[in-house]
Amino acid sequence: MVLIVLVLSSVRRAHIRVEYSVSWLLASVALLVLSLNPGLIERAAYAFGITYAPVALLLIAGAAFLLVFFRISVIISKLKDDNIALAQRLAIVEYHQRNTQ
Repeated sequence: MVLIVLVLSSVRRAHIRVEYSVSWLLASVALLVLSLNPGLIERAAYAFGITYAPVALLLIAGAAFLLVFFRISVIISKLKDDNIALAQRLAIVEYHQRNTQ
């Protein structure tokens, strides 16, 4: 619940963009639903072969956060590539501008 409030307040204050907050909101809502429904977490624990259900919740939480971190890494990598391409285009424009004067 705390994570949901934190993400929503960050979106409201423009600390995080809406499209990046969706992953965090989905992960936090899924974890909230799992933690509030003991039957679901026990079935998940049984499916993973874990005898103690809270460990399954921690495993699922860790996996959810790893997926969010992976998504953010992909976004950052794309932004870096776009930044490099933009810098190269700017250098070409500046070169042409200097040579045409």
